[in-house]
Amino acid sequence: MASAPQPQLPLFYKDLLPLNSRDHAEWRAGSLEDAGYLAATHAIPLTSDEFVDAQRDFPIVFTAGDSPLPIALFGLNEGVNTFVGDDNKITDPVYLPAYARRYPFILAKLQQGNDDMSLCFDPSAGLLGKTEEGIALFDPAGQPTEYTQSVLDFCRRFEEAGQRTKLFMEELAKLDIMMDGEIAITRNDMPDKPFVYRGFRMVDETKLRELPAAKLEELAKNGMLMLIYAHLFSLNLMRVVFERQLAQGKVPMPEGAPAAALN
Repeated sequence: MASAPQPQLPLFYKDLLPLNSRDHAEWRAGSLEDAGYLAATHAIPLTSDEFVDAQRDFPIVFTAGDSPLPIALFGLNEGVNTFVGDDNKITDPVYLPAYARRYPFILAKLQQGNDDMSLCFDPSAGLLGKTEEGIALFDPAGQPTEYTQSVLDFCRRFEEAGQRTKLFMEELAKLDIMMDGEIAITRNDMPDKPFVYRGFRMVDETKLRELPAAKLEELAKNGMLMLIYAHLFSLNLMRVVFERQLAQGKVPMPEGAPAAALN
C-alpha cells in the first residue's frame, strides 16, 4: 500500500495512508491506549469554534509570523505538556482540541492540483489493523460502517471549522489589533529573575478598546467579540500553566526560557 504524498506531515502524524475498502476491508479499529502522541507537544492548534470551551483550561494565543493561527498552550516551553503524565495518560479532565481528538485520522489531498480530500490515517498510531477484535471499518458489501462514517463526518466538521477560523483570522488582521506577545512570570523564590515568554501573538487590549463603537457593536453581533474576549480571559491561565510546570520540575532557568509558540 503506497503512502499518500506527504512533503510535510502535520503535527502528530508520522505517516499517512488513505483508508479504502480494497486494502482495509477486514481491518478493525481499536482504541488509543494512551496520549503519548501529545506528550512532547506544548502547543496544539485550535479552531475559533473552540475558544469558549478551551479558554477554561488553557491559554489561547496565536503563532508568530505572517499567517498567525490560534493555539492552545499545554505548556509554556518547547516539548513540555503539563497535562500528560509520565504514564502518557491525560492527568486532568480538560478540554481536548478537535485537532488532537481526530488523530490518527485526517482528511488530506492525495493529488496535487486536485482539491478532493480523502480520509487518511497514521498507521504508526496502531489504532487500525487486521484483527479479530475491534470495530469494523467496512461492511461485507465494502461500504463504510457507522464508525467510519462518524469519523469522516468529524473530520469534515473539523475542516469546516478550519475555514471559519481562517475567516476569523482574516478579520482580526483587518482590524489591526494584534501585537507581539510578551508575558513575564516571577517565582516567589526568585523575585528578581522573571521568566519571560515571547514568540507569540495576542490581541492588544488598548487597540481593541479604541475601535469605533459601531465596529465594536458589529463584532458583538457577529460573535467575534466573544471569541476575542475568550482569548484575552484565557491569558490569565499562563501563570496556572507555569505553576504546573514548576510543580512538575519542568521550568528552566529564566535565561533559557524559550518562546511559547508553535514552531
